[in-house]
Amino acid sequence: MIKADVQLDAKGLACPMPIVRTKKAMNDLVEGQVLEVQATDKGSKADIAAWANTVGHQYIGTHEEGDVLYHYIRKCNPENAAEAEKKFEQTISNDEITSREGIVLDVREAAEYAFGHVPGAKSIPMGELEARMKELDMDQEIYVICRTGTRSDMAAQMLANAGFKKVYNVLPGMSEWNSEVEKTI
Repeated sequence: MIKADVQLDAKGLACPMPIVRTKKAMNDLVEGQVLEVQATDKGSKADIAAWANTVGHQYIGTHEEGDVLYHYIRKCNPENAAEAEKKFEQTISNDEITSREGIVLDVREAAEYAFGHVPGAKSIPMGELEARMKELDMDQEIYVICRTGTRSDMAAQMLANAGFKKVYNVLPGMSEWNSEVEKTI
């Protein structure tokens, strides 16, 4: 199962209740946290995705097990994402990393990674990066990717501050990735 910060049980509820409960649960989350909504209403698949996109949260995806739909939504503040200053100087485009040697480091949450990532990318969520840096080779080029370039910018800075020299922030990130993706769900 995919790791989410908060689980919401909306099983047995019909429209509009899964959305009503989802809205309430999202209000209690902080930006970046992932909500798992468990629902049995088949209409919730389209409803939750449309709602999330309308209000600026990231709809990650839905996984179905038997009669239960597991929806994953990441709380976003679109104003912060749009205004976030990208400071890390070494950047590389999505297209460029497909022809380069090195490792793609995906710093998105586990749920985001599971629903689609660059083939062969290593997943280390941003919140775990400091503790897991030793898993990375300091001599290898590292292409840090997230959804929009904001988290990857911070992660690239963190790696550079730890002595990694061959670090690049991938822009614009998975939100505009047009090549093949792997899924682990």
